[in-house]
Amino acid sequence: MNYSGVTFQVRVTDYQEGFKWYKTLFNRDPDFIPHEDFAEWEIVKDTWLQVAKGEPAKGNGPMRLGVQDIYSERERLMKTLNMRMEEVQTREGVPAAWCSFSDPFGNLIGLFEELES
Repeated sequence: MNYSGVTFQVRVTDYQEGFKWYKTLFNRDPDFIPHEDFAEWEIVKDTWLQVAKGEPAKGNGPMRLGVQDIYSERERLMKTLNMRMEEVQTREGVPAAWCSFSDPFGNLIGLFEELES
């Protein structure tokens, strides 16, 4: 493969609210703010989430973030972002647990944890 990285972009209708929401989601400031109404977080090496002012794309996602402990991260996000989130899902034969939620603008997001098979 000739690819060296990946970016994902979510759009938010209220940039200040969206910025604060994603800052809380990632529990840190963005890594890069190239211009007004646009921020980027490097989630893992060479994988960037871009938050931009605009209309959210319908039907995309979820973009799921890998975590070490899905239950504690789910609880942290529900508490700090004051939101409800679906229960953690598993399926026989699938070595992962996952759950999905959306940001206040309708972008689908989720968490996943790799499980031992």
